Parts: sequence; C-alpha cells; structure tokens
Amino acid sequence: MSGIVLTASVRQNLLSLQSTADLLSTTQNRLATGNKVNSALDNPTNFFTAQGLNNRASDINNLLDSIGNGVQVLQAANTGITSLQKLVDTAKSIANQVLQAPTGYTTKSTVTSAIAAGGTAANLVDATTIKAGETITFAASGALPALVVTIGASESLDQLNTALAPGNITASLDSANKLVFTTTNDAASSTIGAITLGGAGTLTFGAAVAPVADAASQTIRSSLVKQYNDIITQISTTSQDSSFNGINLLNGDNLKLTFNETGKSTLNIAGVTFNAAGLGLASLVSGTDFLDNNSANSALTKLSTASTTLRTEASALGSNLSVVQIRQDFNKNLINVLQTGSSNLTLADTNEEAANSQALSTRQSIAVSALALANQSQQSVLRLLQ
Repeated sequence: MSGIVLTASVRQNLLSLQSTADLLSTTQNRLATGNKVNSALDNPTNFFTAQGLNNRASDINNLLDSIGNGVQVLQAANTGITSLQKLVDTAKSIANQVLQAPTGYTTKSTVTSAIAAGGTAANLVDATTIKAGETITFAASGALPALVVTIGASESLDQLNTALAPGNITASLDSANKLVFTTTNDAASSTIGAITLGGAGTLTFGAAVAPVADAASQTIRSSLVKQYNDIITQISTTSQDSSFNGINLLNGDNLKLTFNETGKSTLNIAGVTFNAAGLGLASLVSGTDFLDNNSANSALTKLSTASTTLRTEASALGSNLSVVQIRQDFNKNLINVLQTGSSNLTLADTNEEAANSQALSTRQSIAVSALALANQSQQSVLRLLQ
C-alpha cells in the first residue's frame, strides 16, 4: 500500500477519525461496564488500589458469617440461662412449700430431766440441781450440731433458749417443773444426741425420745421431693440443649470469634457447665430429704447460690453479646467504606460519559464531512480526465 499517496489534508482527517473512534470506543466501554478503570492498562495505580480494597472487603465479609453464628451461639446460651433461672425459681417454690407444709412429725424428739429443777422460769439456778457455771453439752445428731451451753449466774428460761437456738433445740419446764429439751421444727426429724453435764449440779437426764412421723405430712413431702427431682432433671437437659451449630456455652464449650482479616482481632468466650452438678444442685432422696424445715432450708441455700451464679453468667454473656454485635456492625460499615473507596477509584460518571459519547459522535460526523471535502479536489481532477 506504500504506492498510494494521500494528501496531507486527507491523512490528517483520517488520523482525526481514528482518534475519535478510539475515544468513542473507550467511552462506550465505560458506559457498558460502568467503570472508568476496567484493567491495569486503564490506570494501574487505581486498578490495583481498588482491587486491594475489594479484596479486604471480601475477606471481612466472609468473617461476617462466623460472627453472625457467634451472635446466635451467645443468644442460645442466654436463652438457656433464662430458662434455667425459671427452673431454679420453680425449685425454690417447691422447697418453700415444704416450709409451708404441716410439720412432718406429730411428736418431736425430747429429753426430760430425771428430777424436777429447783429453780423457776425466771431463774433456773437454784445452786443445787442447776448451779452457775455448769455446762450442758449436746452431742451432734442428725441435723443437730454439737452444742455447749454454760449456765450463767442468773439463767432464765428465755436466756437458756437463746443459747440453745443455734442447736435447733428449745427448753421448757413441764407441769412437774422438770427441764425438757425439744427439737425445733427445723430439725424435727432428728433425735437429740447424748447430753453431758459438767459442774456440781444434781440434775440428770433420761434417754432421748425419738420423733414420731406424721404419715400424711410425709406423703406430701415425698411428693414434693419427686417434683423437685423432676426440676433438677430438666435443669440438666435444658443446659445440654442450649446449643447452636454444635457449640454450647452452657455445656463446657468455648467460642472464639475473629473480627478482622489478619486474625489479630479476636474474642475468646469461655463456656461453663451449668447442668445440675455444675450449679451445685443434686436430686433429693425420698424418706431422707424434705423431712423437716432444715432440709428445705439447705436446698433453698443451694438454689439461691445457683441463682446468683446464673445471674452473674447472664451478665457476662450480655457483655460479650454487646461486644460481638458492635463488632458486627463495625465490620458492615467498614465493608461499605472499603467498597465506596474502591468505587471512587474505578467507577465511571455515567452522565459525563454519556455527554462524551454525544460529543464524540458529533466530532466523528464533522470529521467524516471534512474528509469528504478534502477529497473534492481529487474528484474535480477526475472529472477533467473524463
């Protein structure tokens, strides 16, 4: 084609048309893709910077799934604790029913002095049967703890009962003025242990009389033991069922969450074991437990401790859940920032590109007309030759 000779004006118009066609192609590609930078050839700096931003946004977005699962694990544990708290409260109400039920024994254990006391209810000390400084020692027995009482210089019956209260024993004078020790309702199932006297007093005591159970009352208490044990079973099964996606924070599992793409921002949440044993609770034995108020109070003490433990863990879970949800929202917002930054580097302004397309189309039309004008002189020579 080197033998073809084009005039300078024609060649200039052809170059202008080629340039306009290239620009028009670029503009149409931007309108079609929506991007002003589609490859590293368009703008290496913007292309690779945007790619890095998009990659980081993608990595963080992949973490959102595990963070979302972590939120559900925490919510499952929190739901479990709420249910466990209700079960513990139900067990408390059962124990309180024992306290409100009729005394489980028609007759409580008693020990009576062999002879009448010489003193009165206002002052038991008569210097013969009961002397000042004398000690009365009760051996531990059943729910009755060991107890030592020292007679004062002037010991009234009320003062003696105050000293006996920690041992769940009361003192009274019968119609024959004999001193009688009797168990309280709290330890009604226990038989008073051996009594040892110290000092020079002549008062002695006979053998302890065992308590006599009330059949009807004990039937009620046995039923309450069964109800209590059913609740204890539900506490264990509820804690085992408080899992999500195979993770149970109430059954000893731990949860580790990663918040950033480098793995350096993490949160470790230690699980607990909140079955009945983990909460310090155990099933009761019918015929042994709930026989008297002391047994019910012992169960209530353990239940109160379990309730406090549950509330403490609920507070810790709530704090961790807040942290995870805050980081979840943070990551979502950060992804938006990264994607916006990437878009600012690569996205085309469609309004601008549309205007460019119109302008280039007009320029192309003008260039075609100019090329036609440049060819008119050669056409005139052709007509002369014809």
